[in-house]
Amino acid sequence: MDVEQYMKTVGRAARQAATQVAASSTAQRNKALLAARDALDAAREALAEANARDLQRGRDNGLDAPLLDRLELTPATIDTMLEGLSQVAALPDPVGSITNMNTMPSGIQVGKMRVPLGVVGIIYESRPNVTVEAASLCLKSGNATILRGGSEALASNCAIAACLAEGLRAAGLPETAVQVIETADRAAVGQLITMPDYVDVIVPRGGKSLIERISREALVPVIKHLDGVCHVYIDEGADLGMASAIAMNAKTHRYGTCNTMETLLVALSEAPEVLPRLAEAYAAAGVELRGCEQAQAIVPQIAAASEQDWYEEYLAPVLALKVVAGLDEAIAHINRYGSQHTDSIVTRDHGRAMRFLREVDSASVMINASTRFADGFEYGLGAEIGISTDKLHARGPVGLEGLTSQKYVVFGEGQVRS
Repeated sequence: MDVEQYMKTVGRAARQAATQVAASSTAQRNKALLAARDALDAAREALAEANARDLQRGRDNGLDAPLLDRLELTPATIDTMLEGLSQVAALPDPVGSITNMNTMPSGIQVGKMRVPLGVVGIIYESRPNVTVEAASLCLKSGNATILRGGSEALASNCAIAACLAEGLRAAGLPETAVQVIETADRAAVGQLITMPDYVDVIVPRGGKSLIERISREALVPVIKHLDGVCHVYIDEGADLGMASAIAMNAKTHRYGTCNTMETLLVALSEAPEVLPRLAEAYAAAGVELRGCEQAQAIVPQIAAASEQDWYEEYLAPVLALKVVAGLDEAIAHINRYGSQHTDSIVTRDHGRAMRFLREVDSASVMINASTRFADGFEYGLGAEIGISTDKLHARGPVGLEGLTSQKYVVFGEGQVRS
């Protein structure tokens, strides 16, 4: 069949499976996860063979070393996948929980119940371990999922999908609750994101160009973030030892993550003391600094920042640096140039800290902590499907609760409205 027919067949099967998964018990879904873990453990040789085919095809097609590294399923990677399935099975199940119960004057009781989203489409690149991460979170939260991985990982993803299907069968759940798209045709993505009859939400995990395309063309709601232009602001009167430690960690802990600091803002009152210290530490770490005129006046070796630098997500050892008059200018700068991902203030002043929390319009706003903590595991979610900078439905790290919605439930004893 052609791609359109194939994708509609997958979509219909997912929609039917979603009903059964939503009605399943926590114990049944946990059984599926643990059985899938055991199936993956038993299939190490088959996984290695499939992955070897992907790696060879990648080399033949000229994939660069970092992509090949992300593509490889090492024994340690498989161990991590197995541990991840165990961890997700152990997480609290949000489905069916009822909160905010209130008794109305009429006598009825009104509350909200957590329910699955339905069918979650996930589009991602390179790393086949994402297949397990995404499928496990969707299944635990009562959803069916359609997974469209990168064409470079097709054999690996299909081998993993066979193990997930084995786990679903063992728990008496439909195998179609987790489906990996088995075609490398790029038209499959276009179909997946334009099937609102079969798909309830899309989660893209990949580069900015992929997410921009999906956001532009999708007819299905998208949970996403485009950029991670994260800031740390060192406030006047801040503990400069703490500020230096946070500024170094936020930038140098890892360069290629969306919660890495890309712009450092420093209050004018603190800049003469803290900037030379930080410039020396960043130079030792191999970080290139691009600063405003005031920063250059304090540390002449800093290169000049352009207007574009304030918008940049470098994902590299490069840092934009700006001296600001104080809190007002810091907040204005973040809200103008930031990407609403994660921003942090280092301060001793509670009032200014609370203003920063209220007025910085980002998914995660922090006081005296590194932006690198913006992560589902660090937030106690156990795992995450991604990070959202949107304002509707889910914002920040998206874990199991973010893969559910709520509906009102009403308990009565025969009341009728007068």
